[in-house]
Amino acid sequence: MGMQGKTVMITGAAGSLGRAVAEAFQAAGATLALVDLQLDALQKAYPGNDPRRKLLPANLTDADSAAQAVKQAGRVDALCNIAGGFTMGTPVHATPAEDWKKMWDINAATLLNMVQAVVPGMIAQGRGSIVNVGAGAGQKGAALMGAYSVSKSAVIRMTEAMSGELREQGINVNCVLPSIIDTPPNRAAMPDVDPGKWVAPRDLANVILFLCSDDARAVHGAALPVVGLS
Repeated sequence: MGMQGKTVMITGAAGSLGRAVAEAFQAAGATLALVDLQLDALQKAYPGNDPRRKLLPANLTDADSAAQAVKQAGRVDALCNIAGGFTMGTPVHATPAEDWKKMWDINAATLLNMVQAVVPGMIAQGRGSIVNVGAGAGQKGAALMGAYSVSKSAVIRMTEAMSGELREQGINVNCVLPSIIDTPPNRAAMPDVDPGKWVAPRDLANVILFLCSDDARAVHGAALPVVGLS
């Protein structure tokens, strides 16, 4: 699954999954455009100078900031929309409007702003790949997770819609649906659960790499569960 000569844009690049995805793509030969909110977080995650990496701080909840990051990246052959977040909530009827908006902004609006900035260039190129990170919770609502489930359901629906719109133009759009990812914050939040049953970031990164590769040219609109043993 070589990615030589291709530029891959990764949002949420300073996080655990973002770093694993960046490592997988760099090992495959790609040039990386790495996006996160704070430059210092990116510099900490990716120390030193590497001509195959661009560090691009941006607030992806703001369309202009997202567009500026894409402009700085130049050509984008693959876009990995990893930026997002999770919080347990309150019952639907008691969830404040600001909590609904927060989940929407970080999980759905970030994706929307990025694809609006990236897709025109991919159409002009006649080729591109987009992989979005949804969640198993986006397939079915669960108690105290209403706002999160709605935002991740939107990721799946946008993936399906974009796939239908863009497949004839050489652009593959798919999403992955992880269960619990083995990250330090998840370990801290659930100390009594066996993390060996969760999804290792490296394993999820390899699935994302496949979906961006030429080996997945025939895959369109998939919402692929990646659940480990959980």
